Amino acid sequence: MNTLKVALAQISPVWLNKEKTLAKIITSIKNAGKQNCELIIFGEGLLPGYPFWVSLTNGSEWNSTIQKELHAHYVRNSIQIEKGELDEVCKLAKEYNIAIYLGIIERAQNRGGHSIYCSLVYINQLGEIKSVHRKLQPTYEERLTWAPGDGNGLQVHPLKDFTVGGLNCWENWMPLARTALYGLGENLHIAVWPGGEHNTKDITKFIAKESRSYVISVSSLMTKDDFPKETPHLAKILENAPPILANGGSCIAGPDGEWMVAPVINKEGLIIETLDFNRVLEECQNFDPVGHYSRPDVTKLTINRERQSILDFVNE
Repeated sequence: MNTLKVALAQISPVWLNKEKTLAKIITSIKNAGKQNCELIIFGEGLLPGYPFWVSLTNGSEWNSTIQKELHAHYVRNSIQIEKGELDEVCKLAKEYNIAIYLGIIERAQNRGGHSIYCSLVYINQLGEIKSVHRKLQPTYEERLTWAPGDGNGLQVHPLKDFTVGGLNCWENWMPLARTALYGLGENLHIAVWPGGEHNTKDITKFIAKESRSYVISVSSLMTKDDFPKETPHLAKILENAPPILANGGSCIAGPDGEWMVAPVINKEGLIIETLDFNRVLEECQNFDPVGHYSRPDVTKLTINRERQSILDFVNE
């Protein structure tokens, strides 16, 4: 119970093709399961991919046919959990006794089914979906395609001796979102990213040092060659696309804030490491931000975990 074998799945999507991307995810889960991994993590919005087109095709142009058609393509390839589109992933979690953090673009039925959210899904070792965290605040151009989420997914989960929680991308820079998870007992923090060492190289070590937790950052990969030929308006996208859009940067920091695995660049596959829970207890000896080094009589955080919806049924 004191150790946990983890796999960081640094892979590229088959961009905006949910069936083919899901096939790659399933392959990664099987490979990790066969190596007796107990937790596997995938990058932000990997299924079916990050909206790179927005910044490459003048995404803020009002009433643009290009933007409308690309957005519709994105929505069609987003994930409807209620329709069972993650059932195969859940079955594999149970079959291989492996927990999963998976970044998806979610087509949320309780918000009408037409808007999409950048969501981080946690599936336990029994194959049960235990939380779906919708990104609280999409960043910059992401706001042109993703809707803002809510606090319902600010949850943690038991995994052997560990307590795991996770945030999407720049949410990891939000001190109150981090604090919410710390206060729930998190000691293994999962940070998922679309890709890029520039994102992971500083914040991963910082969160570990602040929280005295393990921090795992997992990013995806994406190159100019990874855009499928059937992508709408592909020529327009490729006009401004750099050769590498996401170079990975997946990494692990220990509870002392030092690297266990430094950022891995431009390499696709599984990164596997074993974590020792006792290191958490050792580093909390001199600092615990929500325990012996906190002052709840002076500062305290209030969290609203209600799942937001436009509808509130009375006497149904």
